[in-house]
Amino acid sequence: MGAAPFRLGWFGNLTTPEWRTGWSEDAIGWTDARYYVDMVRDMERAGFDFMMLEDSLMVSDIYAGTAELELKVGMYAPKLDPVPVVSMLAYATEHIGIVATASTTFYPPYLLARTFSTLDHVTRGRVGWNVVTSSEDRAAQNFGMNKLPAHDTRYEIAEEFVDVVTKLWDSWEEKAILADPVSGYYADHTKVSPIHHEGKYFKVRGPLNTPRSPQEKPVICQAGSSPRGRAFAAKNADMLLCIPNGLENMKEYRDDIRARAEEFGRNPDDIKIFFVVHPTIGKTDAEAQERHQQFKDDKQRNFEAQMVNFAATMELDFSVLDPDKPIPEDMTTNGHQGMFDGYKRDFGHQTVREFASGMRVASMELVGSPDTVAEQMDAAMEYVGGDGFMFLSQPTSREYTREITEGLCPALRRRGLIRKGFSHEHFRDNLRSF
Repeated sequence: MGAAPFRLGWFGNLTTPEWRTGWSEDAIGWTDARYYVDMVRDMERAGFDFMMLEDSLMVSDIYAGTAELELKVGMYAPKLDPVPVVSMLAYATEHIGIVATASTTFYPPYLLARTFSTLDHVTRGRVGWNVVTSSEDRAAQNFGMNKLPAHDTRYEIAEEFVDVVTKLWDSWEEKAILADPVSGYYADHTKVSPIHHEGKYFKVRGPLNTPRSPQEKPVICQAGSSPRGRAFAAKNADMLLCIPNGLENMKEYRDDIRARAEEFGRNPDDIKIFFVVHPTIGKTDAEAQERHQQFKDDKQRNFEAQMVNFAATMELDFSVLDPDKPIPEDMTTNGHQGMFDGYKRDFGHQTVREFASGMRVASMELVGSPDTVAEQMDAAMEYVGGDGFMFLSQPTSREYTREITEGLCPALRRRGLIRKGFSHEHFRDNLRSF
């Protein structure tokens, strides 16, 4: 029978595109963001619901105590601040949602509320906020801290933060703006109110000095995988990105989030789960398998990339470990705990060298021609129950983007699996339209 239609998102890294081939000038010119304008236009035309812009706030020097490998690989640095780029991408498009990452640990609530309200206005209701608590002490040290608060404390701060910004977004009621030349009032002061928030972590008077935004508040995105993160997401998020390993874990994750949402009194259908994937596409299945094998054979590059990934996202220095032994069972992190626990659960039987050299950050392996991968995605969504996939490419390239938008997406559309157009003006309404 096949799955019901599902949604597509793109996990965008505002870092250097693929540069090792030497075939493109994008590796130098990407900082003017026209590269990403071309990308987001391709996404919108192909039927993507949104493009999400990831962020981090440091140059990691955790691995071996130096930034050498981070800057050699160029995975997390250098990068651009995603928030200003949102306006540029939205101006170049008409319908697709644009999600920017911003940290509850480092932004003041008033500044974030005002910034994203402004973005929602200038994008005509198409902006989303990817809520992160940050996971790197090196980032904390760029904001006057020695280290981050403990993992669960960061979520406690985030809970109050979201409460504050929501109050600020609601501080202007509907129809507060009159623009009435007869009465002489532009805005009705009885519909603009201070919030007078005094909590454990924040004290904010309000109101915002920006008017109520088109969506009332941006689409809220989250990536909680730890128990604390899942609870936070189920309570607050409109959409989640996640990387459970394999169909059984994907189904368990979605079912768990939906059950938690119901416990918070929410309609679980209002939360859309996006599973991170990185398909390998070829004109034929054989060509795709050959490309996939080339990726697996490039063990040193893959190993270095994962060492940078672990250092940046979990602040774990794997250089002190014997790469020919498994991850120590007692190794812990104050960073992305759910992700690290998943790695230990799914790959703990392998040596560090084995799993880091062969792994690709994805929920499931998708390899084949556009039609083959479309069938695989269809079957996965039917088993899991929904709601969509988020494509990740590190680094990005025009070639890979076009393989997805010009190859895979038409194959999905022929099967009626992705949208053919946008029926609503605002991002949240389109997200919930099926």
